[in-house]
Amino acid sequence: MGNLVEYHWNQALMTSDKSLKEFMAVSQARAEEALDARLPGETRMPERLHQAMRYSALGGGKRLRPLLTYATGIALDIPLEALDGPASAVEMIHVYSLIHDDLPAMDDDSLRRGKPTCHIAFDEATAILAGDGLQALAFHVLATDPTMKVSADQRMAMVECLATASGSYGMVGGQAIDLHSVGKQLDLPALENMHIRKTGALIRASVRLAAIAQPAGNDPLIEQLDHYAQCIGLSFQIKDDILDEESDTQTLGKTQGKDRDNNKPNYPTLLGMAGAKEKAQDMHEAALDSLKAFGPEADLLRQLSQFIIDRKN
Repeated sequence: MGNLVEYHWNQALMTSDKSLKEFMAVSQARAEEALDARLPGETRMPERLHQAMRYSALGGGKRLRPLLTYATGIALDIPLEALDGPASAVEMIHVYSLIHDDLPAMDDDSLRRGKPTCHIAFDEATAILAGDGLQALAFHVLATDPTMKVSADQRMAMVECLATASGSYGMVGGQAIDLHSVGKQLDLPALENMHIRKTGALIRASVRLAAIAQPAGNDPLIEQLDHYAQCIGLSFQIKDDILDEESDTQTLGKTQGKDRDNNKPNYPTLLGMAGAKEKAQDMHEAALDSLKAFGPEADLLRQLSQFIIDRKN
């Protein structure tokens, strides 16, 4: 990974708050470099399309999904260079979803990650194609990336994992339910079902892609990691709903109050603000409980769960 050195952890470092900040900084830089290396160059034809793909994918965002892939790799003792491909692929799918979510036909937003959305910076047609291009490139990476020292069966399992998480049973299906629910009052199970798909499926895939990269799988541990990912997927969405009410546009890097303005169902509306915060804390504690079989090698996953419910944007 260029001039980025491999990150090594010891037990003392992993138990400190400083370790999470250092891990996030190094892994965000690593993910940025991995994306840059795998995206088409902006001068390669068709130039405008490739410029739009790079504009949306590079230079911003928390990179939570790659962070989860790398942190899971550390918990399972997988070399991080083996995870650059999966981390890039899951982030490409996430960015494609953001481009399409922001379109006039969807959420019609003009700000993302503190800068104009793709269809504002370029045009609507180019934004649609940029999202399409990123989606296809994600699967190309999983299928062919030479840095992934995995078997053909493992590559196929990764493709299946990301396809399921991205499609009508996962993220796209959740977005369809979300659009259909505008102006409607959902009960808690229906709201959770929507977000398990829309937000949670790709977060689960971020963890599972790393687990699939193990030379020899440990099914009980993989299932516990999957439950952890389910829990943080919900806590992430609950916190998003809270921030949409309590934060501001400059801090969020996207339009504050958009869900309320669009009359979308959310956790504060259904549970009240105090109830939503309690629900997020409950999901965090359930996530930690899922990691009981792990020692300090999973401390970064534990700290990322805490980060999700403490974050400001």
